[in-house]
Amino acid sequence: MIKIFIGYDATETIAYHVCVNSLIRHSSDLLSIMPLAENNLPHYAETHTDASNSFIYKRFLIPELMDYKGWALSIDGDMIVQEDIVNLWNLRDDSKAVLCVHHNYETKQKIKYLGCKNENYPRKNWSSVILWNCSHPANRILTSNYVSTNSGSTLHRFKWLEDELIGELPIKWNWLPDEFGENYSASLLHFTLGTPCFPKFANSPMACEWHKERILTEYFKKI
Repeated sequence: MIKIFIGYDATETIAYHVCVNSLIRHSSDLLSIMPLAENNLPHYAETHTDASNSFIYKRFLIPELMDYKGWALSIDGDMIVQEDIVNLWNLRDDSKAVLCVHHNYETKQKIKYLGCKNENYPRKNWSSVILWNCSHPANRILTSNYVSTNSGSTLHRFKWLEDELIGELPIKWNWLPDEFGENYSASLLHFTLGTPCFPKFANSPMACEWHKERILTEYFKKI
């Protein structure tokens, strides 16, 4: 069973469900899908004031939620997968504490969805797709208190880890079409500037793939 935590924000509920549908449609294995929703985590007190959505820091609670055992995958809700997620799951490496795509880019847009600031920073978007080795001793520092009291730069840049413990995933597993352009061979599309459910981003690069998945989420008839 593949355990997947997905960021959920009430301002774009449809994004979460479309993401889930894409996972289910392509998966050849059993999935355990859990939303990282604010009201589902009453034990965690959010103290950060720079969040662009309600789940941005909750992904770092996953080792604790997993009781520091086994593996889990975390992704954002503004994504769809176009390949069997088992192929990503099979890239786990027990020598690493986390694995992620090592993006190195500067954003094209200073403002993203709902008027949120979109700043450049080192390791930008590395944390949006993470294969978590929850059993790794280095991740035991990630308690609710640690997450709530440490800065976004500490968390999103994996500053609690030595660099050699941050494994690298192929870029196709976190492709940013609104930043990098179209790539129809990408395995995971991440609409990081804004999910196409928002009118402003309804026609962004590769938004058509998201709209197709939304149609399949709402209604599917096998022909």
